[in-house]
Amino acid sequence: MLELRLLSSLAKVFPRSAPAQRPEASWLSALQGETISFQAAYKQGEQARRAWANLEIISPKEVDVQVRRTRYIPGYISTNFRTDDSYLKTEDSLYPDLLEPIDTKYLPLVPGTWQSMWIDIIVPATASPGRYPISVTIKSPCGEVLGSGETSFEVLPVMLPPLSIPRTMWFHTDCLAEYYNVEVFSEKHWEIVENFVACAVNHGMNTILTPIHTPPLDTEIGRERLTTQLIDVTFIADGATYEFGFEKLERWVNMCRRVGVEYYEMAHLFTQWGAKFAPKIMGTKDGKYTRLFGWDTSATGPGYTSYLQQMLPALIAKLEAWGIAEKTFFHISDEPVLDQLPDYMAARKVVEPLLKGYKIMDALSNYEFYQQGACATPIPAVDHLGPFLEGNADDLWAYYCCSQSYKVPNHFFMHPSYRNRVLGVLLYKYNIKGFLHWGFNFYKSVGSVYPVDPFLVTDADGAFPSGDAYVVYPGPEGKPLASLRLMVAQEAFNDFRALQLLEKLAGRETVLGLIDEGLNTPINFSEYPQNEEYLLNLRLRVNQLIGELSC
Repeated sequence: MLELRLLSSLAKVFPRSAPAQRPEASWLSALQGETISFQAAYKQGEQARRAWANLEIISPKEVDVQVRRTRYIPGYISTNFRTDDSYLKTEDSLYPDLLEPIDTKYLPLVPGTWQSMWIDIIVPATASPGRYPISVTIKSPCGEVLGSGETSFEVLPVMLPPLSIPRTMWFHTDCLAEYYNVEVFSEKHWEIVENFVACAVNHGMNTILTPIHTPPLDTEIGRERLTTQLIDVTFIADGATYEFGFEKLERWVNMCRRVGVEYYEMAHLFTQWGAKFAPKIMGTKDGKYTRLFGWDTSATGPGYTSYLQQMLPALIAKLEAWGIAEKTFFHISDEPVLDQLPDYMAARKVVEPLLKGYKIMDALSNYEFYQQGACATPIPAVDHLGPFLEGNADDLWAYYCCSQSYKVPNHFFMHPSYRNRVLGVLLYKYNIKGFLHWGFNFYKSVGSVYPVDPFLVTDADGAFPSGDAYVVYPGPEGKPLASLRLMVAQEAFNDFRALQLLEKLAGRETVLGLIDEGLNTPINFSEYPQNEEYLLNLRLRVNQLIGELSC
């Protein structure tokens, strides 16, 4: 006996819990150029033997279909993080997350345990509009039908527009070299990096953290991360001048262009949490490759100031020559707090004259940084947006990380997927100009003290809720494997794109009315419907209205 249930992409299927069966999946609706997803959950009877089956999906030729198996991964959250009633679980458990390619001829049947297949419907830009059937059938090796399900999806005659705001998830180049045991910027490393950058772009990221020097992020004070520095530096003692080589950085830019990156954010110019010191800068001095600056270098001292006064103009000349200057952002220091405002402002004063016309932005949550002119493009956490919104900050971004554990959107293992996807609607409603997350592929312990196995250690070894540090897994042959959370976040930003398209057709007031229609309380970053139906139905209504107004 085998049970099979078709579910939306927002369900999370656990081994011992029967997922709720949805009615006819009329919520499957796509614009041209969009990927939409659903799940097929199945369970073999308790008394059955372990066996294999064949998975057969019949779909129209107008679309491509990708099938992956959802794998259970260990998840943890420590008690110092504040939780709320919407958490699926708050104890250590197995959580559905890794999406693993599978040979559909060998679908595993595990007695008494729910398994799930993740099914993507990839709608090309040229797809003909209409409603199409799709069926899922599980058969025994001899052809007997064990379970089946049918649904349909609609393709609208309108192209999903590109994402209009920058979206970044910080890319950790060193983690790839360490996991795959390859030399930094060897040919194999370049190949792996390109695979992962392409994956990021294909799932909705359009901005890349660029290591002009080793990014001073998540590094325990006094320690160093593996060097991943794209600018070659030579110190000329006579005259205290520097020579710079930009060949690797140019290769990086060309690679990013090839896979579709639109924006570049340069590695932070000062250390994290306060801008007190210089980042690690490696270079050749007296014929030896050595560390020129680091934790022992004052952020605003004459030595590092002289370096910046020479390096930044040389870098900017290259950005302009390559035609990416207008799509480049700079950072001072990540997540400074209020008592570090004087140090932050002192560091900014060093580089501000050198970066005229460039956007300088940072993740920070104290309104005083914006109010006092220290940061014109603030990136507050989603639970600290209030003062910035009330103060009408004109170029307001947002971010979340481990600390945003209570009520607000995030993408931990133990969060329901609607909490991940609602972000797109909220970014649209509050007119947020960009979104940042710190961990596309951080495979280390807290403070980058040592690398971890991301298939087993999912919480930076006890530091963060599982799912905070990365959204892709390092797969075989240097190729990334997506997570369920990565796919749902892609849907969130597709919602954002669809809402902006509808605004062009119907006006912003119409869209805002649609978002809050039927709700007792208008949604905000801490209050939104605690179910998947709201988001599925909202997107369906948005698509229907787009279709009507585009005829």
